[in-house]
Amino acid sequence: MYHRLLNPPQSQSFFLFGPRGTGKTTWVKSHYPLALYIDLLESATYKDLLAAPQRLETMIPPDFSHPVVLDEVQRIPELLNEVHRLIENKRINFILTGSSARKLLRKGHDLLAGRAFTYHMFPLLAIEMGQDFDLSRAIKSGMLPLAQDQNYQQFLKSYIQTYLDQEILQEGLTRNLSAFSRFLEAASFSQGQVLNVSSISREAAIERTVVIGYFNILKDLLIGYLIPPFSKRAKRRLVTHPKFYFFDAGLYQAIRPTGPLDTPSEIGGVGVETLVCQHLMATNELLNLNYSLYYYRTASGVEVDFVLYGQRGIVAIEVKNNSTFKPEMLSSLKRFALDYPEAKLYLFYAGQKKYFVGKITVLPLTEVLKDLVNIL
Repeated sequence: MYHRLLNPPQSQSFFLFGPRGTGKTTWVKSHYPLALYIDLLESATYKDLLAAPQRLETMIPPDFSHPVVLDEVQRIPELLNEVHRLIENKRINFILTGSSARKLLRKGHDLLAGRAFTYHMFPLLAIEMGQDFDLSRAIKSGMLPLAQDQNYQQFLKSYIQTYLDQEILQEGLTRNLSAFSRFLEAASFSQGQVLNVSSISREAAIERTVVIGYFNILKDLLIGYLIPPFSKRAKRRLVTHPKFYFFDAGLYQAIRPTGPLDTPSEIGGVGVETLVCQHLMATNELLNLNYSLYYYRTASGVEVDFVLYGQRGIVAIEVKNNSTFKPEMLSSLKRFALDYPEAKLYLFYAGQKKYFVGKITVLPLTEVLKDLVNIL
């Protein structure tokens, strides 16, 4: 098992949200071996607590001094009232895991009014995998823990079906799985692209408002990111629509249909960008760097893949799947620097050598993904 960067306090209740398969249960069981584990995916437990949430207290031994884990807590939002009461009256520490806070918030619950911190579990990071990290494999298989064996393609296919059956259908997020499946395929062609909802609506034969709702479902389930455009102190006319990414490079490749007109370099290039995106999102949150993540694109087509903005400053990152560095790869970063001369500028590429070109630092992807914290 890999060492994860997640580091919540030992004596405080907390929520741990993350997509299925990111390793939440494995991590909790290894870090809290003496905890009382209550699995809401287990049918009898689910039915018992759904019928009477107050039964939760009877499941906890008197004077129990270790944490109580409620796995997949979003299945019974009403349990939060009991959890709140037990934290206040019995000083019990809870670890509340789930694949989404959507259902909890939709039912009007306030996530325990600050009595529990909130953390997220992400796919594996290169720094967590250490010597096992392989860039070319990560682009194809992604970084979900169970996708690290030889049968990753079968796992990812099953993973998608599990989400459709258990998260989407059973939780009542949509009644039309066929339409949602068409939407997923259409969305995969927008991976790393400025979002054109009308185009996806036509492609999937779904109403535009439904498509917007489906993107919100992906965002709420933590399996999709909408990256807004960077417009702070803008001096040029900019694109105003967000860019979209599935949360894992392997999931993106498993969903995206391929045909004779699709080139490996095209799909691989988007895969590399996705891999960097998921590393930026995870590193920023797990290490409390407090950046906001954007992309930059002018109306004339000048684009920088990622811009991080926060109290630490501005970081602009361009990502290329090329194994050879060419000076023309820096054109967008140079244009960005004209408007934001204080920004730190980086090009990440699939080669092996470092370069320093003026204010721009060119770094190998394999090296940089293992050392993001020192770059950001």
